[in-house]
Order: sequence, then structure tokens, then C-alpha cells
Amino acid sequence: MSAFSETALLKKLGELNSSQQSIQTLSLWLIHHRKHHASIVKTWLKELQTAVSEGKKLTFMYLANDVIQNSKKKGPEYGKEFAQILPKVFQHIGESCTSDKLFGSLGRILNIWEERGVYDTKQITEYRARLNKDHKDNNNAAAASSSGSSSATAATEPNTNGSHGSATKEKSEKREKRKHDESKTAKVKRSRPSTAAEEKPSTGQNGDAEHLSPYLPLGEPPEPEDLIKALANIENSASSDAVVRERIANLPPEISEISCLSKLEDKDAAKALAKQVNEAVQLLNEYNTRLAAEMEERTKLASMLRDFQAEQKELLVQAEKRLEEYKQKLNRMVAVQKEIRDHLSNLPDLTQLPDVTGGLAPLPSAGDLFNIH
Repeated sequence: MSAFSETALLKKLGELNSSQQSIQTLSLWLIHHRKHHASIVKTWLKELQTAVSEGKKLTFMYLANDVIQNSKKKGPEYGKEFAQILPKVFQHIGESCTSDKLFGSLGRILNIWEERGVYDTKQITEYRARLNKDHKDNNNAAAASSSGSSSATAATEPNTNGSHGSATKEKSEKREKRKHDESKTAKVKRSRPSTAAEEKPSTGQNGDAEHLSPYLPLGEPPEPEDLIKALANIENSASSDAVVRERIANLPPEISEISCLSKLEDKDAAKALAKQVNEAVQLLNEYNTRLAAEMEERTKLASMLRDFQAEQKELLVQAEKRLEEYKQKLNRMVAVQKEIRDHLSNLPDLTQLPDVTGGLAPLPSAGDLFNIH
């Protein structure tokens, strides 16, 4: 995983597209460098605000959604940091954007955050209010402008059929119907348990993922140092404690055989046996507790190795892809290099020209040219 720098972050944000792979890859990189969360979120906000395309702004929101939800396992840094700027973000989008697709997608993201408890209801209500306030104002202004234009047209052309007014009314009715349907869908989703199919991000015809629900990996890939530490702990586990295992193996057989009780001849012998049994029980209880803890550690280690391997496979695919791209670039450069060499070989050799250090001979005059002897 590449090292973090602001230059690298800006480059990755510039290359980000709306495909699921692009968003998830960058999300994984950001989560890996979560100790720089404050700088990352600040840069993310700046790039979102300066993005010209509404589609690019939506892609930035998909990225934030993915990072916020998938970073919860390792810590709340991103969730808290984004919570401080999201009111400003939604207000900016509400003021600068007009796409119904954009607002519909953001509305569904807010519904998911509310359903999963990513942010509390009060925060979601604030985000939704900031998003929709300016969007409604823009729609109302556009409707008023369209209505005014229609009225002016009607005043100057009384025989028209009022098509502009009807179109505006029809758009307004469709918009209200769409909002009603979205609200109804959200209520239905909240009233029923989520299914596995709903956990997958929907993909449009162009192959771009909606990212309304982020990918749910098997687990967060561990840091290499955490994996090394877990492996070291396993080396000192209970099953490898030869001393305790030898003590258990050397326990006298009479402490585990009921039939031996009949051989006891006096009270002192019974007390001695009881003491041995109690010590053996304590030893076995402690060792069994250590073995149970070791099983949990090994299960956790197996999950860590699985997730680490999955991450390495993904990084390997990316590295192979980059290698192929750079091989192609190298081949193009080698071809250009060959062309340059061929071109140089066809140029005249200046060393073969006559020496003109002392200057060229004077050119003949016009008289010399036309003088006939």
C-alpha cells in the first residue's frame, strides 16, 4: 500500500471515477491511512467544492459514504470528522446543483445512514433540510421564471394553448410524485429487515455502481504489524506450553479413578488425595481456560490472514494492471527511441563537409557572370 502524501491524495481524487472498483480501492487506501483523517477530509471537501461536474460531486459523496461505513470497525475518526463538515457539504450541493438524479441518490444515502444508525436522526434531519432547502428554492425560482415567461407569452399571443404552463405543471407533478414514491420506499425498507440482495450496490446500464450501500468485506484488512504481533502471540500459546503439558501427563492415575477410593485406609490418606485432586482440578481449569482463549485467538488470526490475503490479492491485481500499463508505455517509448535513431542515421554527417573555417570563397559578381571573353 503506497505511502500517504497530499500530492498522492490529490492525484487519486483526480483519477476517481464512479465505478465501484475505483471507489472501493480509494476507500481502502483512505481507511489504511486513517491517522491522516483530518487532512484527508479537509482535502476531500475542497475538491468536492471545486468540482465542476455534478456527477463528480456525487462520486465524492459515494466515496465518503464508503469510507464512513467501512471505517467503523477500526475507529470513529472518519465518522466524526465528516460529521463536522457534512452540513456545509449538503448546503453547498443544495445551492449549486439542480440534478434530480443527484438529489435522489443523496436522499437514499441519507435513508441508509438513518437505517443503519451511522448518524442519529437529528443529524440526518439537519443534512436533509440543508440539502433540500436550497434545492426547493431553486426549483421554485425556476418554476416562477417559467410561469412568468408563460404569462408573458400568453399576453402577447392570446391564441396559444398554454403549453409552457402545462409543461411546468406536469414537471412539478412528476417531481412531487417521485418524492412521494421515494418516501414510501424508504418507509417500506425501514419496516422490514435488510436482505442480502439489498446489501449489494445497484449498478446502472453504464456499469457505474450507485454505492447506496457500500461493499461489505469479510473484514478490515489488518495492519502488517498487528498481524505479526498476532502470529508472535500464537507462538507462546497454551498448546505449546510443554511444562504444563508435562505436569498434566505426570498426574497420578488415582486422582482420576473412582475405583481407587476403595483403597484408602485412613483419613490422612483421604485428605492427601483430596488435596491432589483439588490441585489437579485447578491446573486443568487454568489450562482449559488458556486453550479456549487460544482457540479464539487462532480464529481471529485465521480471519486476519484471510482478510490480509484478500487485500494482497486485490493489490496484486492493481500492481499487475499498472505493470501492464507501464510496459505498454515502455514499448511506445522504445519505438520512439528507434525512430529517433533511424532519423539520426539518415541525417548528413557534418564532419564530411569541407572545412570552411577560413571563410567561403567570394561569390562571383554580376559582371563576372555575364562577361564573355
